[in-house]
Amino acid sequence: MDTDARLDTETRIDARIDARYGGLPPQERRVADFLLEHLGDLAIFSAADISRETGVSKATVSRLFRKLDFEDFREVKDHARALRSRGVPTAAPVTSADNEGSTGVQRHEARDHENLARLGAGLAEGRLQQAVQLLAAAERVIVLGLRNSYPVALHLHQQLIQTRSKVRLAPQPGQTLGEELAGIGAGDLVVAVGFRRRPVVFGKAVRAVASSPAQLLCIGDSTSRHYAMEADCWIECPIDSEGAFDSYAAAMSLVSLLANGVLNRQLGEGRKRISAIARAYDELDELEH
Repeated sequence: MDTDARLDTETRIDARIDARYGGLPPQERRVADFLLEHLGDLAIFSAADISRETGVSKATVSRLFRKLDFEDFREVKDHARALRSRGVPTAAPVTSADNEGSTGVQRHEARDHENLARLGAGLAEGRLQQAVQLLAAAERVIVLGLRNSYPVALHLHQQLIQTRSKVRLAPQPGQTLGEELAGIGAGDLVVAVGFRRRPVVFGKAVRAVASSPAQLLCIGDSTSRHYAMEADCWIECPIDSEGAFDSYAAAMSLVSLLANGVLNRQLGEGRKRISAIARAYDELDELEH
């Protein structure tokens, strides 16, 4: 590989380091290793800190940044923050405090509380009631979830079928989205669950539903906010966390709120369906007693 060729500025920092690593002198390799180990917490460091932590000169640190096609350390930190905001796992190293006590758990809990508070604020002014009304009134509900959004969509589907009929999850194994969405029309509601790191086809599916007679409820984090204009109802659900991986605690709480809202909206029919399902469980001996 031509190590003198300029790298694409959209290339992730880890890929940039991989492309250059073989040609780096030992001191610059130490800086590169440090960057990779601290992608999740680069914001707390300065270039001088990196120089001190790695035992190399500030000139060496700056030289590596330029080799990786960054103007300075500020641009490196901006790049790392952008990766995390897109959902790329960038973990901060475990500290001794995390090993000795519950500091990490407490930070995780605090962030989940913050996410729930932000979700609650976003559901104010009738947005939750609007979403519940769409779910309760639709003749058919198609819940769409891809990749990391699939578990949330699966749970929403599982909860909704306890209280109402004609709910299906898409895509089913072996099916394409085109097959799943063909024929949707008036009376149908598509719930598009789209958290960050979505496949490209998600946006195409949203636009296809928006251009159809079906109604559209979109659920996602801030990176999917641009789909709000396509939807009849949009719910923003934060999934930020202190670690490398996103936390879906608020998303699962939202599922509970929506399912309970649908049940309360049509309590008589919902109770009958729950009783019928319970009888089927007993007849099939499916659940532990």
